[in-house]
Amino acid sequence: MRDRDLEALLARYVPGDDSERAFLARMRELARLERSCERSSFAPGHFTASAFVLSPERDALLLVFHTKLRIWVQPGGHVEPSDENLERAAEREVEEETGVRGLVRTSESAALFDLDIHAIPPWKLEPAHEHFDVRFAFIAPSRTLAVSDELDAARWVPFADVERANSDRSVLRAAQKLVASLR
Repeated sequence: MRDRDLEALLARYVPGDDSERAFLARMRELARLERSCERSSFAPGHFTASAFVLSPERDALLLVFHTKLRIWVQPGGHVEPSDENLERAAEREVEEETGVRGLVRTSESAALFDLDIHAIPPWKLEPAHEHFDVRFAFIAPSRTLAVSDELDAARWVPFADVERANSDRSVLRAAQKLVASLR
């Protein structure tokens, strides 16, 4: 992925609140650095891409159980050198983790839906670092799932149950933002 594609994506994004404004400022700084999307970049971290996927009826959110962190989160992960851009990286992660293909953007005008920066604890040989998560919103063509071996579980969670299913603040904030955009 080319750095100027990332910088252009961030330049077009309009943050929804003060926390996103702070995330955006830090992301713009990181995007200027070489290797900002490489998984091996730990100081302060690297970009990741994820997807908030709505059911076809737009009444449920696709969540996966993150084995390492032991929480329910949106599908997503690291950017691969073969990914043409971050949106495609997010789509690829959804396909790999859940088998869901044929995603459609929730909005034709805005590809980027949300931003978040979160701490990742040390794991095996990787030091503690941050994920600079660029998030996209999609609608799935069906509720059919084919859960990857790398996950413990994936499921469709009705919006009313997302808070009970998840204690992660960043997921809850983005889910609330998504529900508000559907009104």
